[in-house]
Amino acid sequence: MSLKKSSISIIKAPIEKEMKQFDSYFKESMKSKVRLLDIINNYIIKRKGKEVRPILTFLSAKLLGDIQESTYVAAALTQLLHTATLIHDDVVDEAYERRGFFSINALWKSKAAVLVGDFLLSKGLLVALENKEYDQLQVVSDAVREMSEGELLQLEKSRKLDITEDVYFDIIYKKTASLIASCTQLGALSVGATKDQQEKLKKFGEYLGVAFQMKDDLFDYEKQGNIGKPTGNDIKEKKLTLPLIYVLRNVSDKERKWALKIIKKHNKDTEKVNELIQFVKEKGGIDYTRDKMLEYKQKSLEILSDFSESEANTSLQELVEYTISRTA
Repeated sequence: MSLKKSSISIIKAPIEKEMKQFDSYFKESMKSKVRLLDIINNYIIKRKGKEVRPILTFLSAKLLGDIQESTYVAAALTQLLHTATLIHDDVVDEAYERRGFFSINALWKSKAAVLVGDFLLSKGLLVALENKEYDQLQVVSDAVREMSEGELLQLEKSRKLDITEDVYFDIIYKKTASLIASCTQLGALSVGATKDQQEKLKKFGEYLGVAFQMKDDLFDYEKQGNIGKPTGNDIKEKKLTLPLIYVLRNVSDKERKWALKIIKKHNKDTEKVNELIQFVKEKGGIDYTRDKMLEYKQKSLEILSDFSESEANTSLQELVEYTISRTA
């Protein structure tokens, strides 16, 4: 099924009522007695993204039963954590825009941004504790550990430029797929699913998260919206993603040395970076990565086929398709 950007509203259809209620629930979970925090939190709420993680949590719950109060806790916990990590990422990357708007660190400086991220992380943990959702807390704590390890592993390997394909998949599982897997697992957990059902939906989230990250990695080599040119940001930051990893493994020593020299010494030179992007395309890096992404798409859909047909199941299938066909 081929989907358009607007399809998020179609995907949300089976949980439309719950998502509206969640907006109020999430806003309430972010409240603070500190005026500056409330100002910043209101800015965050008004510029929220597609809310893919709460959508995944609610759809996973609805796939197996009736949505409970526990499901709202799970959705808030994962969304608070996700928002906190985005704010911290912008500080680390010195990024001053997110989704076309100024980032928190651009408007309120890095110190405030780090503290806001810490506050949101603590609020997520408190939401779980106040509702005695200790099992949820365990799931999310594991995801936070994985995410931190993934980012640090990528940082370590970026310095050495020695990422293998196995290490790449380890990194993207940890930094991206682990949180998405926690959303689908928590959705199942919130409605009293069996261990087997939880594990299946966790695996579904892992496969979806890996496909999601590979799609993000492909954006770096593809034309972006009105810009009309690839961004090359990963190369500029010396991040080796699958298109480049594949090519470095399959070219001559001379070509590999040429490519690595650009990454090491000319990664800020737009012309050189564009040459490397074109080289990766010509040597099959994009096609290889797209094929791998489609493999993970298929793996995730195969898991959904084990569950009964329902509106929630159809929406999850559409979300998989959306993940690999999105343009942003």
